[in-house]
This record gives sequence, C-alpha cells and structure tokens, in this order.
Amino acid sequence: MFEFCKAWYAQVAGTRIRLFGMDAPESKQLCKTSKDKDYSCGVVAQEQLAAKIGKRKVACDVKNTDQYGRSVAVCSADGEDLNKWMVSSGNAVAYTEYSKSYVEAERQAQSAHKGIWEGTFERPSEWRKGNKRAAPSISAATTQAVVSGAPPHPKGCDIKGNINSKGEKIYHVPGGQFYEQTVIGSGERWLCDEKEAVAAGWRASNR
Repeated sequence: MFEFCKAWYAQVAGTRIRLFGMDAPESKQLCKTSKDKDYSCGVVAQEQLAAKIGKRKVACDVKNTDQYGRSVAVCSADGEDLNKWMVSSGNAVAYTEYSKSYVEAERQAQSAHKGIWEGTFERPSEWRKGNKRAAPSISAATTQAVVSGAPPHPKGCDIKGNINSKGEKIYHVPGGQFYEQTVIGSGERWLCDEKEAVAAGWRASNR
C-alpha cells in the first residue's frame, strides 16, 4: 500500500528514502500554465506518481545517505525507473546538484512541453530557499510511500527480517551497518527480539 504526501521523499516500511537524482515541486508550490494561471504543481506531481504506481510493488536501490539520515535511492515499479519517469513526464526536474543521471530526460520533457514545462515554474530547490516558513519540515517533505504488501511495523519490534537475493533470511538490528538502507517488503517481517528472529529461521547480519 502506498501513501503519498509529496513527490521526492518516501518512507518505505519505516525507512526514510529520498528519491535519487530528481526534485519535484513542493505540495504548497504553485506553477503557471501556458495561459498564466496558477495551479498546485506539487499536488499534481504527487497524484501523477500515485497513479503511475497504482497497485504495483515498488523496489528501491539505495545509493547513499543524505545529511538528514535518509537513504537516497532509485525506486522502480516492475523494473521501471520511477525517478526517471517523474523527470521525463515533466513532474520533476533533474537534481543536477547531486546527479546528472536524468539531465537528458529533463531536456526531452522540456522540448516536448510536458508537465511543468508546459508553462512556467520555479525550480523546487529555489522555491524552498524563498519559502522556508511556508515549506514543510524536511522530515515531511515530499512523497511518502509504503511498499505494497509490506508487513505492518509493530511498536517495539524494530529488528528487520530481510530476504536477500539468494533467498537467505537475514535480520538487521538498529545500529547495524545495513539497517537504515534495508527495506522490508512483501514476504519479509519485523521482529521483536533476536531470539524470536533465530527461532523463526533468520540469521544475524554479519555487519
């Protein structure tokens, strides 16, 4: 199940994720159409992303961690790069301060006058600088999502039971090297303590 608040930040099964290489308008940000009329482009971007994903399962490939402790990742639905789609559809721009990955996708969207390129707008990073009071806090900024089929996170059960690409059941405890970047998805689970984890067939991460 996905829950959205904006379009460049996600919370996936309790793990904060910033979408890599792209930046989308804030929910309170206004853009202008080709007829010079204001519209809530941030809300539109959020709705477009939600509609694009639908009920598909989303997977995120973590690249690094930002200054706010969020994992920075490329997320995909059925193998389709959602970060790139947001830029190529004109619902976001390439975040060139951090990556050049989606510069060509932005150029094509601009040439085709897609999304925000149909009218005029201020780049989200610039809008946030001028609207610090109006903009939401960094922890709330942009798309929030929970992976489809992900198990609920019981209070006090913070150990992450993850299944790796080899099918091995590995658990990660808070403070572990891979804890923050581990995303709990369908078929995986939250565990309350290490004894429970071992009894359920999970082994501890080596790091």
